[in-house]
Amino acid sequence: MTARQPATPDQVDGIVAAWRRERPDLDVSPLEVLSRVSRLARHLDLARRHAFDQWGLVAWEFDVLSALRRSGDPYQLSAGELVRQTLVTSGTMTNRIDRLVSRGMVARAASESDRRTVLITLTPLGREAVDGALADLVDDERDLLAGLSPRECDDLAGLLRRLLAPFEQE
Repeated sequence: MTARQPATPDQVDGIVAAWRRERPDLDVSPLEVLSRVSRLARHLDLARRHAFDQWGLVAWEFDVLSALRRSGDPYQLSAGELVRQTLVTSGTMTNRIDRLVSRGMVARAASESDRRTVLITLTPLGREAVDGALADLVDDERDLLAGLSPRECDDLAGLLRRLLAPFEQE
């Protein structure tokens, strides 16, 4: 087994050292993990914005279109299912659907089996945009992870899954 190389100090190391100096009474060790997660989230937001901009989308549009795309052929969900998958209110979803309909990204129709249910269907234009944005996003995200080996990525994914689990239980 080889000895692990020490990591190059980063800005978080400086922040943590300063807090340890200024507040030796506090255990600031959570900052070592979560400040890095926060900074990485900013880089991820920039990568997402870049990928979505290339396809004329914003984050919420990608969320709705990708929920439809992941649903499989015929790429159709009820408005209620979209609300559950995107964690927004029904009023917000109605507004989002209206805007996507006006852009030609989705179509709205009453269900044939239950006229009270509104079905939202991904259009070919919406599918092209979400597929293109996803491909660009995956490339950008791969670049963000380039400093890690596949094994390290798997390990990190497992640790993050464990950390998120209590927040995502339904």
